[in-house]
Amino acid sequence: MEFMQIIPSKMLPERNEAALRELLEGCRDTSRSKSHFQIASISLLVNHIDPLAVLQSIYDPSELHCYIERAADNEAVAAAEAVVQARFNGTDRFAAVKSFSEDILDNTIAVGDLDGAFTGPHFFIAFTFDDSVSEDYSFPAATVFLPRWQVSRSKGKYRAVANLKIEADTDIDSLVSRVWSAYRKFGVFEYLPDAEHGEASQRPEIKTSRELMPGLFAQSVKKALKAIDRGAYEKIVLARCVELVADQPWQPLNVLNKLRERFTGCFTFSFSGGDASSFIGSTPERLLQIRNGHLLTEAIAGSAPRGASASEDAKYSRGLLESKKDLHEHVCVRESILRRLRYVGVVGRAQREPRLLSLANVQHLSTRIEARLNDSVHILDILAEMHPTPAVGGSPREATLPQISELEQIERGLYAGVIGWFNHLNEGEMIVGIRSALIQGELARLYAGAGIVAGSDSQREMRETDLKLRALLEALSQP
Repeated sequence: MEFMQIIPSKMLPERNEAALRELLEGCRDTSRSKSHFQIASISLLVNHIDPLAVLQSIYDPSELHCYIERAADNEAVAAAEAVVQARFNGTDRFAAVKSFSEDILDNTIAVGDLDGAFTGPHFFIAFTFDDSVSEDYSFPAATVFLPRWQVSRSKGKYRAVANLKIEADTDIDSLVSRVWSAYRKFGVFEYLPDAEHGEASQRPEIKTSRELMPGLFAQSVKKALKAIDRGAYEKIVLARCVELVADQPWQPLNVLNKLRERFTGCFTFSFSGGDASSFIGSTPERLLQIRNGHLLTEAIAGSAPRGASASEDAKYSRGLLESKKDLHEHVCVRESILRRLRYVGVVGRAQREPRLLSLANVQHLSTRIEARLNDSVHILDILAEMHPTPAVGGSPREATLPQISELEQIERGLYAGVIGWFNHLNEGEMIVGIRSALIQGELARLYAGAGIVAGSDSQREMRETDLKLRALLEALSQP
């Protein structure tokens, strides 16, 4: 197997058009000799840049994009315009994405400022909850793309990456001109005025609002509790979907700024499939992070509202920490994650007791799980084993997953699926697509779920999902 070629920045000291042309001409020669296109991945340190603002300034609904930001980590990345992409369905989708990325990396040359986070080629991915989806759903079961451009912020450093596809007949002069123009643009990025990208225009107003399958959720909770009593499974997660129709197309990126400001401890995200459909949200749940051989994941399960006063908030917190029902639900998730990691040869270490994860509108029980990795375990192999966790599916997985669609009677699609990125260093960040909405023109479908275990109550679970739905509903409807 060949490996990606890396050219240190010191070997290209002349940052000018002539040096760039020489690099790209070399890539074209390689493309001709190998009869395979080549990718030149150029990473540069730049001045202050806001990834969301950049994405909003050049947003094109016909192009793929991915944006992920967690304000509490002071980290954000945005990527758009696929240089290469692939879509897969079926149970082998994780292996297919891995194979696709390895083929691309075998034909990639990375150059530039390659020290630090978000440098070099990054693949952006979206996996639906299920291995297959209906033909008319907006996203396939797996989407992966290498972006034409990528901008990021991490620990006070700002970086831009350009990925160029070079084939045997590529016009190098034209490509150099475009890249040099983009380099100058990102050096001092000029953001469009609000009115030019819709921020100051008339905001969409909700014309109709309806729940898909109204009344079914409470019935399904009762059916699930009977199955739990029979010993069919320990836990199952059931979701609701609310459909909003506006008087004009929604502006999904405008909503993200509200979400990232309110939910600083969550991952605010957007993934576009390039067909004017966007999947957006603000999720508290990190499925998997790998950096420098260190794996981090979290078991998040068990919920309670926030109080209007310090006293009321403390009362809810104590009730959550002492709730047998919520603690049992949490243990199901934690032990399943540890077990799944062992299946791929990873020994995870979990905190002894769950802690409170307090968000703006809800609080959860959370347990950090960490592990050390070696290079023999690929991030997608781990992801394939972990997804979906009992936090969004159920336990045991084999018994609950076939029951979810029957009880919900809605297509989850990317809801409770995976959004994220991984790179040539086997690093990555994968988040779970909950507290989310599918945006298609004037249509928005909002999703929220609740874990059902012994002791659950249908009315309480209804209130919990109402609370989770409200965050996105407010972000969409309020100025």
